[in-house]
Amino acid sequence: MLRNTFGLIYAGEQNINLRELVYLRTVGALPVGGRYRAIDFILSNMVNSGIRNIGVIAQRSYHSLMDHLGSGKEWDLSRKNDGLFILPPFSSSENMGTYRGVVDAIKGVMSYITRSKQQYCILSGSYTIYNRTFDDLVEYHLDNGADITMLYNEDEADYFRGERYNDVRLHLNDEGRVVDLEINAAASDSRKVGMDTYVMRKDLLEYLVEDCVSRGKYNFVSDLLMGNLSRIKIMGYEHKGYVGRLHSVASYYKINMDFLDRSVQDHLFNGDNQIYTKIKDEVPAKYAKTSNVKNSLVANGCIIEGEVENSILFRGVYVGKGAKIKNSIIMQNSEVYNNSDLEYVILDKSVNIRQGRRLIGDEVFPVIIRKGAIV
Repeated sequence: MLRNTFGLIYAGEQNINLRELVYLRTVGALPVGGRYRAIDFILSNMVNSGIRNIGVIAQRSYHSLMDHLGSGKEWDLSRKNDGLFILPPFSSSENMGTYRGVVDAIKGVMSYITRSKQQYCILSGSYTIYNRTFDDLVEYHLDNGADITMLYNEDEADYFRGERYNDVRLHLNDEGRVVDLEINAAASDSRKVGMDTYVMRKDLLEYLVEDCVSRGKYNFVSDLLMGNLSRIKIMGYEHKGYVGRLHSVASYYKINMDFLDRSVQDHLFNGDNQIYTKIKDEVPAKYAKTSNVKNSLVANGCIIEGEVENSILFRGVYVGKGAKIKNSIIMQNSEVYNNSDLEYVILDKSVNIRQGRRLIGDEVFPVIIRKGAIV
């Protein structure tokens, strides 16, 4: 258990490739898998590792994120000593409330870092979905005398290369040391992709951040990591198992469809490490005699009177008689009325699809209907 480690999650990502999905929320607050938010996975990974001091750096459109995290009770982080700290931006003599990069964001919460009693820090973003504990990562970091250790996985295919976002490729030598990094490379011979998770000593993080800021550099990968490859020892540690990255609308769609795969479900949810989320009590889903549901995830509170196939339905969704939903993602409290036909569609929260409407998208370009819209 990592009692001497605190967690720092940067949840200020604003990825325009996710279009309407992040118009009113951060990437970390994106609903996934019928009941979760993207940030639930990294937050649960830290809690399952025994980390009890976790800071979440917010930046823009973070009200949905704050509402979801609350006091941290669902993650056992509502406590007198340490716990969950939401760190929104604020104006000061050194910071105008808008961060110019991850390094600037870390600088903006330096008082929290300095105040933390733990010696080591696990720094992560909020857009990568996986399930693991970090005990072996920290052990590897210490055994190799590393200054920074990066978590990565072997990417088998180049998905959605036209919509790259924070795609970091690692080049390692025979000892596992990082000798080169590539960011959003159009073509790379490395299959080792960074998972936006790093472990390092707290005092080293403080020094590197102050050094970058003093030189007017604010990007974590290109300035802090790449700029110090020859000065400090950066190691890579491989994660084996499912990894999903919220890089684009197409990747968001694919990750949710992956949740229908039994092997992915087993890796993410059926192991020893639970994924925690905010609890919302709802009545069980109701299936009418006219309903027909195949290979779908249906959350509590749904009323199904039509057909649903290969789809994800969040809480409180209504599907009317004769309606057909296929290969789609329907978020909380949306309503699809009688005889409507949806395929490759993403409905945000509280969308109303009137009777007899027909919306057809594509797997790599699904139709998105923004929150609260009436079609």
